[in-house]
Amino acid sequence: MKSDWSMDKPRTQFREEDGSTDHGIQQKIPSGQSSHSDENPTQDFLSDYDEVRRSVQLRVKSCLQTKFQYITEGTAKHRNPALLNDVYTELYVTEGDSGEVNNEHEVRQIETVSRRPETQDTPIKCNDIFKPLPGQDKPIRTVLTKGVAGIGKTVSVQKFVLDWAEGKANQQVYLMFPLPFRELNLMKDRQCNMKDLLHHFFPEIKGLKCEDLDNNNIIFILDGLDECRLSLGLQDDRNLCDLEKSTSVDVLLTNLIKGNLLPSALLWITSRPAAANHIPPECIQRVTEVRGFSGPQKEEYFKKRISDEKLASRVFAHVKSSRSLYIMCHIPVFCWISATVLERMLDEAESGEIPKTLTQMYAHYLIIQTEMKEKYTERKGTNEEIIFKLGRLAFHQLEKGNLIFYEEDLRECGIDVREASVYSGVCTQIFREELGLYQGKVYSFVHLSLQEFLAALFVFLSSINKVNTAHSQTGQLSDLFHQKTMSETLKTAVDKALQSENGHLDLFLRFLLGLSLESNKTLLQGLLSVTGSSSQGKEEIVSYIKEKIRENPSAEKSINLFYCLNELNDRSLVEEVQRYLKGRGDVLCLSGVRLSPAQWSALVFVLLTSEEKLEEFDQTKFAQSEQCTLRMLPVIKMSRKAMLANCELTEKSCADLAQALSSNSACLTELNLSGNYLQDSGVKLLSAGLRSPNCKLQKLWLCYCELTEESCTHLASVLGSESSSLRYLNLRNNDLQDTGVKKLSAGLTNPNCKLESLMLYNCYLTGKSCEALALALHSETSSLRFLDLSHNNLQNSGVSLLSDGLKNPHCKLQTLKLFNCKLTERSCAALASVLSSTSSSLRDLDLGNNKLQDLGVKQLCVGLENPHCKLETIKISGCNLTEESGVTLASVLSLQTSSLRDLELGDNKLQDSGVKQLSAGLQDPHCKLRTLRLFNNQFTEEGCAALSAALRSNPSLLTELDLSKNTLGDVGANQLSALLGDPDCNLEKLELRQCSISDEDCNSLASAIRSNPSQMRELDLKYNKITDLGKKLLSALQEDSKLEKLKLRKSKRWIVALRNYTFTAV
Repeated sequence: MKSDWSMDKPRTQFREEDGSTDHGIQQKIPSGQSSHSDENPTQDFLSDYDEVRRSVQLRVKSCLQTKFQYITEGTAKHRNPALLNDVYTELYVTEGDSGEVNNEHEVRQIETVSRRPETQDTPIKCNDIFKPLPGQDKPIRTVLTKGVAGIGKTVSVQKFVLDWAEGKANQQVYLMFPLPFRELNLMKDRQCNMKDLLHHFFPEIKGLKCEDLDNNNIIFILDGLDECRLSLGLQDDRNLCDLEKSTSVDVLLTNLIKGNLLPSALLWITSRPAAANHIPPECIQRVTEVRGFSGPQKEEYFKKRISDEKLASRVFAHVKSSRSLYIMCHIPVFCWISATVLERMLDEAESGEIPKTLTQMYAHYLIIQTEMKEKYTERKGTNEEIIFKLGRLAFHQLEKGNLIFYEEDLRECGIDVREASVYSGVCTQIFREELGLYQGKVYSFVHLSLQEFLAALFVFLSSINKVNTAHSQTGQLSDLFHQKTMSETLKTAVDKALQSENGHLDLFLRFLLGLSLESNKTLLQGLLSVTGSSSQGKEEIVSYIKEKIRENPSAEKSINLFYCLNELNDRSLVEEVQRYLKGRGDVLCLSGVRLSPAQWSALVFVLLTSEEKLEEFDQTKFAQSEQCTLRMLPVIKMSRKAMLANCELTEKSCADLAQALSSNSACLTELNLSGNYLQDSGVKLLSAGLRSPNCKLQKLWLCYCELTEESCTHLASVLGSESSSLRYLNLRNNDLQDTGVKKLSAGLTNPNCKLESLMLYNCYLTGKSCEALALALHSETSSLRFLDLSHNNLQNSGVSLLSDGLKNPHCKLQTLKLFNCKLTERSCAALASVLSSTSSSLRDLDLGNNKLQDLGVKQLCVGLENPHCKLETIKISGCNLTEESGVTLASVLSLQTSSLRDLELGDNKLQDSGVKQLSAGLQDPHCKLRTLRLFNNQFTEEGCAALSAALRSNPSLLTELDLSKNTLGDVGANQLSALLGDPDCNLEKLELRQCSISDEDCNSLASAIRSNPSQMRELDLKYNKITDLGKKLLSALQEDSKLEKLKLRKSKRWIVALRNYTFTAV
């Protein structure tokens, strides 16, 4: 469920404590009456009218409990209904839907949902739909619940109402009024007021006053908006506030939804996705999505549905073995259909091929249902006549987009109303006649998929038996009845399906093609008279479909064509791609393999229908080209992370990527587009997708993309968008300049901006940029925590401007990188004032490769020594430091108040004397340092000895140590070996690149590393004088070492496969 908060009207809210334990309605005690009595407490606080209210509630609860306590899958007629509480399986209901309309075929939506990682969504129980999520204070009046046909919306409503009626949940609610649209339709020509409308459906509320209806403890449930045939004027001005004023039912419902009538009452509306946009967004405070059954819930359903535990397991195993069947089982009704067929087919007494395709499943289901014994004693017509007439009805209503029918719809198809009852009796679980909860007759097929199957069967029988129905066909599919051969009919159907924008003929086409198979025709011969032959046309239609795939229509349409080939038992294209994949072992990589357009489409189909979720799409494993990106877009948008760096992409790709990000099925949260020639025009196109409410992207890389200041305008609009989820933005190595940063800051200061990390490395900035960035840091709503300004010409003036923002109480920045920004010691004073500030949040500071010198470090340490300083990491490599800085930093390390955990001093000139001075601080008990990097500091074994001695006196201190590019020699190596052998040593990573370590030092290091106490996980010995003696090191490490990674000189290509280790030669 996803919330779209837009209304601020004060209302009583649902809370976590509501509804689970209080099984009675709370009543206010009228003034002047006692709250307790020895003889009859109720009489003391309930007035006569309170008794009426209580009586009304009990009558309504009793009535709803009677109506909702039973459920019959399919149709209730001639069946023994089951108790809802006994068979109910909790549906997967989530937040995470944008609330926008989705016109795609619902099977396509289900297939999309099946690929979406469940970890991205927060499941919410149905009884909690009116409860605000943690941290949300705005009240909820109207909830819109969306879900495809048969997914369980009505059953969820039934369970919601039943739990209330039985006193199990939501007991703070006084009354619930479930009003199905399919029954409200029957009142479209009536005039009444709201009170009369409710009396019509709920005579139990007689005696209730009008004011009791306008209450936030009243819930109206409008179930099935997609079935509404009333003229809801939600966009016009027909306002009505008077409960007792008579008007049409559509006007009453319109004003109830808009909040003009009963504004304090709560409202729950359910709908299929395509009809959801009929309700204006401003009328809805929460949009929820019913996903149907998750994987475990599917298995739970079959175990509840089939009493034989072993048979239930076999049924579920078979469903899971067929990807198309397993995906469809997201829909509870399809689970019921599958259970009905497979329970019988997998029984030992039953023989025959077990259904593996949708067509086979529905054909078997049709046979089973027409053979059922619950039939009327007097039947009009044969099964074949009945099925043909029902097929005609299914086809015509499918063209119109109707799932429910009334008497006039039946008459249009030549079905007498009296015949409808017969049909409902003969095919009890296919076509149903309902009296409804309250009134009137409503007709429907058990599920949309059954309607589509019968519609396809009607077309198939008309074509193959040469039934002349063309004269009565006037809809968009009338061309199907004008073809001379079955093959031409099938080709026409393929063309019609491909022309459909939303894929509403996808499943119909699968069924029609599946029915053309000789095996399925044989299966149905006992039920239907099939005179013609369709076997000769199979190769022709398969070839036609493959040609359409080669023509490369939209990816979604290609995917459906592969499902069509599956219904025709042709998997040749898929098997070709699978052979390529198997040839590469367990690694998914087709780099360098030339694939045809059809094979690319097959690859997409294979990846999307795989049981394994594609967490990351890395295009380097395929082909680094724009054409590959466009072909793989369906896979990319269903991945969580897409690595598209250096793939020769241009602005053309950006338009397609924007469309993918805007898709309500998109799962992408990370996208790397670095190293592509996107330019500003590409970013402009991409930004449209980033602003979409459907876009879930949180991390975006646009490094080396030839961007200028113009791109910053577009990205600022994204950051300022209310729907943007962007948290990380990397723009390094683009020519943005100061004007670009100024434009970008407009987005950073927007209250909607959620950006936490911004990389502006080498973007040709000067100190002027820092003024705009400081303003962004000043912003009360700023979320920025990481800022990289490295390799820009900021100079001291820029740092001075930036420091003003860093000291602001609203600033939340924790990491600041200023590597190689042309700074001197003058910058250090400004930064020291930041570190001393009580409001500073800075934890990590990189000042490497700036000419700070010892004086700058001395000034910086004024801030580091301040008790308010929270800095944990400081990097001052390449800053022209000498032994003097070693003394200054040692004093900081010795402070009890110091927070320093990570110190990087590489590429300086501390030499032995400086390392000795620093070691004094390291051995102080107050020192908290965990990582120390002293690479290339011109010290020798003398400095190493001092450092090792300091660390042995405080052995539990460091976990990482980098001494690379220093001449340590044998003595230094031995000192380090002694340290590693200390039982209290916690060192996990040691880097000793280019340290003059020879073969003679290997034994002592190896012995220390494999000693029991050693915690060493990673050792880097590259570019040392290790030769054959290194083999001794390797053999020694086979014993009991905890080492996981060992880096050695590239020239010695030792290929070793040792347990638990990864050895790399770099």
